[in-house]
Amino acid sequence: MAMSAATSQSFLLNNPTTHQNHPSLKSTTHLATFSTTHFHPTTTLTSTYKSVSITCSAASSTTTTPLQTASSSTSSDRVFNFAAGPATLPENVLQKAQADLVNWRGCGMSVMEMSHRGKEFLSIIQKAESDLKTLLNIPENYAVLFLQGGATTQFAALPLNLCSPDDAVDYVVTGSWGDKAYKEAVKYCKPNVIWSGKSEKYTKIPTFDSLQQTPDAKYLHICANETIHGVEFKDYPKPSNEKTILVADMSSNFCSKPVDVSKFGVIYAGAQKNVGPSGVTIVIIRKDLIGNAQESTPVMLDYKIHAENNSLYNTPPCYGIYMCGLVFEDLLAQGGLVEVEKKNKKKAEILYNAIDSSNGFFRCPVEKSVRSLMNVPFTLAKPELEAEFVKAAAVEKMVQLKGHRSVGGMRASIYNAMPLAGVEKLIAFMKDFQAKHA
Repeated sequence: MAMSAATSQSFLLNNPTTHQNHPSLKSTTHLATFSTTHFHPTTTLTSTYKSVSITCSAASSTTTTPLQTASSSTSSDRVFNFAAGPATLPENVLQKAQADLVNWRGCGMSVMEMSHRGKEFLSIIQKAESDLKTLLNIPENYAVLFLQGGATTQFAALPLNLCSPDDAVDYVVTGSWGDKAYKEAVKYCKPNVIWSGKSEKYTKIPTFDSLQQTPDAKYLHICANETIHGVEFKDYPKPSNEKTILVADMSSNFCSKPVDVSKFGVIYAGAQKNVGPSGVTIVIIRKDLIGNAQESTPVMLDYKIHAENNSLYNTPPCYGIYMCGLVFEDLLAQGGLVEVEKKNKKKAEILYNAIDSSNGFFRCPVEKSVRSLMNVPFTLAKPELEAEFVKAAAVEKMVQLKGHRSVGGMRASIYNAMPLAGVEKLIAFMKDFQAKHA
């Protein structure tokens, strides 16, 4: 059951066309035919929750089938969406959500209608947390928080929770988001920019040995992948002081590859790049760092409040968390993040090769050793052709290729859910475009 852009917008129940074209949406039995069991690799779960499977009585006798993996073919009526975020989601996940939208597992209501304190939603958020802990092999001494406000809100939450107003902290600024994080921290502590790539237009990442870290810094902050400029840490710096913790904004490469969580004090990420729709922010924090917030910290920014209430202090972004949970299931079904990284490396490699082998017609400004696997910025030797490139690509059902307004050019965001076929189609289009305009 493919979802075109038009279909997804007309899926509201008050659309008679939807009912006519999708009679199965009226059937409680049909909506409950998806699995209540999920694939797990052999990795031991570290969640304090037990995985709970909820199947309502209306669906208890129904045969179930599992969520299909992302290898499913892409529907002909969907575009290849290269947007930086909100970004493309796995089509099989969208189909699963579509089928469950009206009546989740026979419970007679949508996830969007559930009480966030009811047993149905509790099973959803607990399963999502458990699967995320499996994916990233998160140690027991870390808490997972599902929050709101985007990664930008965490720019303030971090210093408010981790240090006092007079404490020093270090920032490595490799792009626009690292710069914004630093500027927000100025309001709440004493941040130092120990390295900035601004003078070189954010095309590099420093060698760690060259970093002059502040000896008593509370934390060292990095942006693991700069969405706008397309630079990505391939390894992570180690704070020179063992008491200094490493903090990372991983919004645009979260769950795109394995990460040793134990190297970090805090990892935070907006979900709308790789793991769900906009509206959910995920924070992974070492438990001993919780409970030291400044007195002026707003209650909604206090990690202790959210940890004590299992991310349910107030009404969370329930449907977004549900969608993240479906994506986590899909990533596990693909074999986990080791396999996901292999796919991402292949997509990035062939796209960068196409750029580099174009004899200068296309150019990527980023130093090769730190090129992002997620966000590929590139320009044309003839800038006057860029608008035509974007327009012609859209005609071929490849959208959102225009670069960020602050840097121009083009940008192809090739997150987990972008299939190899989408990248291959883009490359074929680029070669054809070059042949016409070289």
